[in-house]
Amino acid sequence: MYDVMIIGSGPAAYTAAIYASRALLKTLLFAGPQPGGQLTTTTEIGNFPGFPEGIMGPELMERMRKQAEKYKTEFSSDVVSAVRKQDTRSFVVVGTKEYEGKTVIVATGARAKPLGHPDEEKYRGKGLSYCATCDGFFFKGKQIAVVGGGDTAMEEANFLSKFASKVTIIHRREEFRASPIELEKTKKNEKVSFLTNKTIDAIKGENVIQSLTLKDTVTGAVSELSVDGLFVAIGHTPATDFLKGTLVMDEKGYIQIRGTRSPTDAHTHTSVDGIFAAGDCVDVRYRQGIIASGMGAMAGIDAEKYLGK
Repeated sequence: MYDVMIIGSGPAAYTAAIYASRALLKTLLFAGPQPGGQLTTTTEIGNFPGFPEGIMGPELMERMRKQAEKYKTEFSSDVVSAVRKQDTRSFVVVGTKEYEGKTVIVATGARAKPLGHPDEEKYRGKGLSYCATCDGFFFKGKQIAVVGGGDTAMEEANFLSKFASKVTIIHRREEFRASPIELEKTKKNEKVSFLTNKTIDAIKGENVIQSLTLKDTVTGAVSELSVDGLFVAIGHTPATDFLKGTLVMDEKGYIQIRGTRSPTDAHTHTSVDGIFAAGDCVDVRYRQGIIASGMGAMAGIDAEKYLGK
């Protein structure tokens, strides 16, 4: 019988584990097949407090894991297939195995939707990014392309224009999904230009991205665009499919938390009593490692307070 069972292994999960274990709660963390989450695919992180020289994503995640281990968190590499609730106990079901616990913290994160280009992985971290807030600083004075047509693409382009000399939004259609306000704001930005009815046919560059080959979706014409960076902004997918029918989620699959209905209500409580959620599987807005860590701390404290009752 565990006091706390945590599903996930990014900054939210590890921080929740640190807080739960330090509170002397028997804690089990399901790290899954790719421990560390999205930050393991990030090269240098320059905006995580406490590391003025920056730190590599995998190193930061390894440090968090060691800190959780220090306080006696147990780890499993099993993939959780379902969570079910019975009486006053929560059960995590993993394939044919079953682990029993009093509370569950879901911190499974979200995945940036990939572009689907064959060279995408080759240039990840070499000019190709999925997070303007994380990597925009590294493109001071550079020319950048942003792929997408929704609010996320507009927000990313406007943010990147603070650093870049030029930002080009590439969209496969003529019409945009972005809200009229965001679209109008972006069109007024002198540093941002638009290329519509275009798809990326090729990504070129020896060690880093140097140019893109674009194909017109209407005429089939091919053109070249010189860029120093490519930001993919076509949305995120929360890793919550296995919880459908168990927890209340929005239409995109983000877990809904209760917030604060009263001064004593837990911020991270889900629709099921004893199950909490934190990080990018909840956060549709910020998607930052430091915020995921903060929410993980909240979930750890909320679980401890719940058990105290």
